[in-house]
This record gives sequence, C-alpha cells and structure tokens, in this order.
Amino acid sequence: MNMNLYIFIGLMIPFIGTSLGTLTALFFKKGFNDNVEKVMIGFAAGVMVAASIWSLLIPSLDLCADMGKLSFIPALIGLLAGFGFELLIDTLVPHMHIETQESEGLDSPMPSTYKMVMAVIIHNIPEGIAVGVALSTLLQDDISMSLASIMALTLGIAIQNFPEGAIVSIPLTTEFKSVKKGLLWGLISGVVEPIAGFITILFANQVTPLLPYLLSFAAGAMLYVVVEELIPQSQGGQHSNWATVGFALGFALMMVLDVALS
Repeated sequence: MNMNLYIFIGLMIPFIGTSLGTLTALFFKKGFNDNVEKVMIGFAAGVMVAASIWSLLIPSLDLCADMGKLSFIPALIGLLAGFGFELLIDTLVPHMHIETQESEGLDSPMPSTYKMVMAVIIHNIPEGIAVGVALSTLLQDDISMSLASIMALTLGIAIQNFPEGAIVSIPLTTEFKSVKKGLLWGLISGVVEPIAGFITILFANQVTPLLPYLLSFAAGAMLYVVVEELIPQSQGGQHSNWATVGFALGFALMMVLDVALS
C-alpha cells in the first residue's frame, strides 16, 4: 500500500472515532447516566496516559539510546514543552468547559456555545499532534516506529474519541437548541485532529532530528489534558469509583494494543 495512503488512513481513523461518538446524540438526547459518563471519561484518560507512555515517551527515549544516561534529556525537554504549550493555549484562548459553565482564557464576547466548542478543540489538538508525530516516522529514512505500533496509537485514540464525542455532542445539541447544529459543531471540533496531525507531519518531515522532542511533546500535551480536564471532570459530583474503573480499562486496553501490535 502507498505510504501516503497509510498516512491518510492514520489521520482519519481518530476522526472517524469522534464522528461515530458524536452521532450518539441522535439516540441519547437526554445524555448518559452519571456513572456511565464517569466510566467513559475515565476510559479516555486511561487510553491517553497509556498512549503517552508506550507510544510516545518510550519511543522518544529509544531514539536517544546512544546518549546513554543522558537519553532522558530530549524526552524531558519535549514533555515539559508539551505541558507548556497546552498551558499557554488554555490560558489565552477563550473557552468554556461543558461541565463547569465557567469561562476561561482571555475575556471575549464570544457566545458560550462557541466557547464550549473551543474547549473541545483545545482538547483535540494534542491528540492530533500525537498521531501526526507517529505517522511522520513513516516518512523517515530509518523508520523508528513500526507500522503496527503507529496503527495501535491511532486506533487507541479513535476508541477513546468515541466516548469523548458522545459526551461532548449531547450538551452541544442542548446549547445550540438544535440537533443538527450540535452534531455539526461536534464534527467540526473533531476535524482539528487530522488538521493538527497533517501540520505536524509537514513540520516533522522538515526537521527530522527533532523527532524525539516531538514525540515527548505530544505526550506532555496529552498528559496536560488528562490532568487539567479529564480527571477533574471524572471526579465531579457524587463520589464513586466508576471513573477509576474506566481509567484502568482504558489504560489496560491501550497497553495491550501497543505491546501486542508492536
């Protein structure tokens, strides 16, 4: 199969996961049971943490193995840069998390509905970067990640995008007072993933030596989203262990996918 086709498929798989999740708004117009939602959020967090470790940080460290005991330096720099990048976006871009109804970022007259969409976009950017960085290795002379490992990452993100798309689309249909508008903006927020992935591929292909930094950068950005958004959201309301169960399932699934397919 042509390498460009592999890349196209890899970029689209996570978006398909988001799209399928978004379409659940047609069937669950009143939302999900609180415990079910907690499991779904915890599951997404577990997948993202496992993907950050097995699919991004470990390959970053492996690429720098010839540095010996200092092989952690590129991974450390990239990880902190990823955290900083997401923190900067979170601080500057006007947005509103669905579960809080509290505006964040710089003051803006932007309607609350679109601030909610921006919050989802901010969330999706690091996932797109992660997929883009992984796919960019297919264009390198010395492929540092196997095709199976790359597909495991894209499939894992697609799987966790399904519950995310479901959780996001239902409140958006309520806010827009229109199922069509809610679905449309849910899909638009998901399009940012392949776009971010494509831009990352273009950049990474031009600056090959930065690949270890970019892999860990994507990991840092995803971990920021987990700590800043998913974990607090999963622990809101009445205390339960459902989010923890979901996290364990998501983490285990992503670990199995990455190890078994590598």
